[in-house]
Amino acid sequence: MSTVIEDYLKAIYKLQSSTRKVSTSALAERMGVTAPSATSMITRLSELGFVRHDRYRGVELTEAGARTALEVIRHHRLWELYLAEVLRVPLDQVHQEAERLEHALSDELEERIDDALGHPALDPHGDPIPTREGKVSEEGARPLSTVAVGVEAVVSRVPDSDPALLRYLGELGLLPGQRVRLTERAPFGGTLFIDVNGQRRVLSDELAQRVLVTE
Repeated sequence: MSTVIEDYLKAIYKLQSSTRKVSTSALAERMGVTAPSATSMITRLSELGFVRHDRYRGVELTEAGARTALEVIRHHRLWELYLAEVLRVPLDQVHQEAERLEHALSDELEERIDDALGHPALDPHGDPIPTREGKVSEEGARPLSTVAVGVEAVVSRVPDSDPALLRYLGELGLLPGQRVRLTERAPFGGTLFIDVNGQRRVLSDELAQRVLVTE
């Protein structure tokens, strides 16, 4: 299994979280390639039995494709947690390191890492770690921007692929596990004011939409 194939399957899986069929243009944008390159790879994936492709409606993973994608995602998120908790790699660096390591993880080492971490359910960004059987738990998180004024919530998930954004969220204290309270909201999608450990933080509505919380 080539790393490129695994990367494409992972990208399709993540794009399918918002739409059942993934367009060629959306996949090309996600992978940073041209539409013809994405089309060529889709054809190959279809021949290998990993995707079903409708020229006019898009592409979706087959059972085999989803299983492979989830295995790669499991490797990635286990590596992220291992790097963060055991090796103390800064949170804004673990995603890129895990991108390189996820393709080279034997079943035996995967099991050892999983055991050493205590069979975790979440990675350090709050994303669910798929089980060996390919099951993914959903915690019912929602954007911080949707929380009512005066309500307390706990940060559960933050974006994982933007180091600068992660550093900024870290400076604000808005990382998984942190309890926060929305104290004020400007009208018409304006600024949000958040209480974090007794400190007043200012957040744009756009950024608050990317921070997921549970109450």
